[in-house]
Amino acid sequence: MGIENDINQSKFRNDYQKAMINMIYTYNWMNERMKNFFDKEDITPQQFNILRILRGAGKPISTLQIRQSMLDKMSDTSRIVDRLIIKDLVKKNTCDSDKRLVDVSITGKGRKLLEKMDKSESEMEAILGNLSEADAKALNKLLDKIRTNK
Repeated sequence: MGIENDINQSKFRNDYQKAMINMIYTYNWMNERMKNFFDKEDITPQQFNILRILRGAGKPISTLQIRQSMLDKMSDTSRIVDRLIIKDLVKKNTCDSDKRLVDVSITGKGRKLLEKMDKSESEMEAILGNLSEADAKALNKLLDKIRTNK
């Protein structure tokens, strides 16, 4: 089944237009499936990303450092962190080296949530389950090529 059937479009101007529409359609398709995964735990993909960044850092880090590592560079990191604080998944502390700054760290509750989600990560990977490892490598290479615009 091709994109033509999925969106009831029989003709495209050229393969570049078809590729662009296919990427947008596929992004939306994947986003919907990922949303269902995150909705089960009442967090957003951005919140999940921040929790993983904090767990990986292993120490408190600033919102600027979090933002530099985020997948979604357009997001308002401070606002997302504040929502995670309300859920008791992260906490803020005054930075030891500069009292004007605030560091963010993951809480025990945040770690437990990630551990629970790690166990069901195969659900996320199943979205790409019909790709071989070679297909996934080729896709990564193509997507990287598009973003570098070379």
